[in-house]
Amino acid sequence: MSKILVVFYSYTGTSRRVAELLCSQQGWSMAEIVDARPRRGVLGSLRCVVESLFKLRPDIGYDGPLPRDFDAVVLVSPIWALQLAGPMRSFVAKRRDHMPDMAVISVMGGQGAPNAAAEIAQLVGKAPLLSASFTQREVEDGSYAARLEAFGTAVRGAKDSKGVVRPTTLSPQAV
Repeated sequence: MSKILVVFYSYTGTSRRVAELLCSQQGWSMAEIVDARPRRGVLGSLRCVVESLFKLRPDIGYDGPLPRDFDAVVLVSPIWALQLAGPMRSFVAKRRDHMPDMAVISVMGGQGAPNAAAEIAQLVGKAPLLSASFTQREVEDGSYAARLEAFGTAVRGAKDSKGVVRPTTLSPQAV
């Protein structure tokens, strides 16, 4: 069985709720990314937008375990202005050389999840195993729980499988 770590950043608490439920469902470890400089009020919200639009990497704190000590990491992050949240961008950029296989969960008001997964893939140099997105409304009303559990099961299955089985018509080794 694989060791999987869930790393999250949450400004409003919504991504935290997703990470906590996923860890509860799967029995995985959890670690939090925190802002080095607190975000408060309108200026804090404006910082979120500016960091995302300009793909800035704000200073962060992280006291969790090293991702490289795990078989996979699930990154849970909000989407700001259709982009990956700045603190998650900072985390991934700092650890890109030691990042194991990843899965990505985006929490958003409405859209932008493909942009976040693509940016993480570009930063690390490899695509995530899986990605999923949930709206803030789904998290608030709890309707995301079954899909989240299915996502966790899929991540576990992807890491526990011995190899990918493909039809020979798709296999580059097929003669």
